[in-house]
Amino acid sequence: MENPLRKLSFTLLVLIILVTLSACGTSGEEQTEVPSRTTNQQNEEVGSLQTETQEIQTPISPTDTPTVPVSEEVKLWIAPYLPNDLTQGLVVPLDLIVTEDYSEADVFLDIGDEDGLTTMIFALAAPFPTITDQVSFEELQESWSGSGDSEGTSFVMSSENLDLFTQLWGPPGDQVVTVVPESELLSYAWDNPPIWTIIPFDDLNPEWKVLEIDGISPLWKNFSLENYKLSVPVSFSGVDTGPEEAVRAAFDSILIPTMYRDPSKFTTIVITGVTAMVRTTAREMEAKGLTYPAEDVGEMMREADIAHISNEIPFVENCQIVDSGMRFCSDPKYMALLEAVGTDVVELTGDHFNDWGPEAVLYTLEIYAEYGLPYYGGGATPEEGRQAITFEHNGNKIAFIGCNGKGVAYYAPGSIGLPGAIDCQFDWLEGEIQRLSSQGYLVIFTFQHNEAYSFVPGQYLMSDFKQVADFGADIVSGSQAHQPHSIEFYGDSILMYGLGNLFFDQYKHFENTDRAMIARHVIYDGRHISTELFTIYFSDYSRPRYMSAEDRIQLLIDVFTAGGW
Repeated sequence: MENPLRKLSFTLLVLIILVTLSACGTSGEEQTEVPSRTTNQQNEEVGSLQTETQEIQTPISPTDTPTVPVSEEVKLWIAPYLPNDLTQGLVVPLDLIVTEDYSEADVFLDIGDEDGLTTMIFALAAPFPTITDQVSFEELQESWSGSGDSEGTSFVMSSENLDLFTQLWGPPGDQVVTVVPESELLSYAWDNPPIWTIIPFDDLNPEWKVLEIDGISPLWKNFSLENYKLSVPVSFSGVDTGPEEAVRAAFDSILIPTMYRDPSKFTTIVITGVTAMVRTTAREMEAKGLTYPAEDVGEMMREADIAHISNEIPFVENCQIVDSGMRFCSDPKYMALLEAVGTDVVELTGDHFNDWGPEAVLYTLEIYAEYGLPYYGGGATPEEGRQAITFEHNGNKIAFIGCNGKGVAYYAPGSIGLPGAIDCQFDWLEGEIQRLSSQGYLVIFTFQHNEAYSFVPGQYLMSDFKQVADFGADIVSGSQAHQPHSIEFYGDSILMYGLGNLFFDQYKHFENTDRAMIARHVIYDGRHISTELFTIYFSDYSRPRYMSAEDRIQLLIDVFTAGGW
């Protein structure tokens, strides 16, 4: 099978020649320095290569000596269906000949685990507003062959990935796969749902939804490479000689960074909605246990590397629970609940943070300091409240910043220089977000904004979210909503207009206040690659529980429809 990308791969292979390997000559042997080649010499060598058998002939310096001397020609065949990302960076040792003729090769670079070099990780993905969360591998193969009846009975793929999976699974069924250039995969998929694709893990971005296969997702920390059906090993087979070992040494430093899912590059961030441990929520905590509300969602939140809480309420000593009115406080012992969900950063943009005045604000900040919890969006001074909170984890740089967007001094006393939540000063925000972005931070911006009891938020709110995204915020999330709102991809940003309540007693308060979402954002190698939605509901006034499959489907339909999807 002739791959049109094959000749390009060989051209690139030759142009990047060659490997730097340690010398292994006999101790005391005299070594002569060889001058470097000129550009013209390199061009002449490239032009002299033959079509069928390409021999690499390059003068070598002492450090270019192969690890094991080669006494005769050894020929390497590279499978034409291996991705260009893998083969175009190939560096081969001296005296090794690359051939396109399988029958005359001695060493073979191919899929398989006989003598593994690396493992390519792929993902089964669909447009973000896809309802399906998981499939079995049997369903996937039925869809590939055209014999299945699942949602993903058609695929869109690049020609390169189609060649690879045809080799693995056999040819796809008639009219099952549409081939488009890699750069057009996402737009084609969004324009032609329902549809699936299979893409390298490194190509993920938040507009793709990653589907689990047999209950396994490459986005999860407990990912099992051994049991994951879209892991493709690449190995050498053939003669067990010095050249093979030398090629393997070269591949080890080239393939793994580009094709392998590296757990040390992951950061997971959980963003939540409203927390207000007051009224009936507080009464249930007193009756059932201070950590009762965390019994379902706590494990998932603790598993995240960074767990966000938007706590709207100040702590007050000897706080008394009230059942009516809009002046709220929480007992300091309720910090036990924030600990139980593994809180790592606290947002203070909430409307009620100043309900008990500056003294309570300062007392609350002292408590957060005692527990070692950083906070943003509010503080002892406006300057402190506007200070971004930054994290560096597994090589990823993340910044949290936020404000109260209602434009009322009562909600944001920082606007008049008092302790409490700070208001949104967009001129200042533009420069600050750009500064953080220029320093390599992925910026998460959270709003306390106007409330709407519908899936579609107000236009004023949406306009402010987009303005912050225009400044360079990567993730913009609404912390004010008491029910879920729509989601939008805008430029390079994801806008989550409202997630709904996390810990607040609005069970049956309005039609949809007993439904909500928690967002888990996955950062990999400095990029935001995925957003997962956890759907929750309330059957009492304090404890969020995970939805049934049927209820989850309905909530996702409501949220996606509100976003025009």
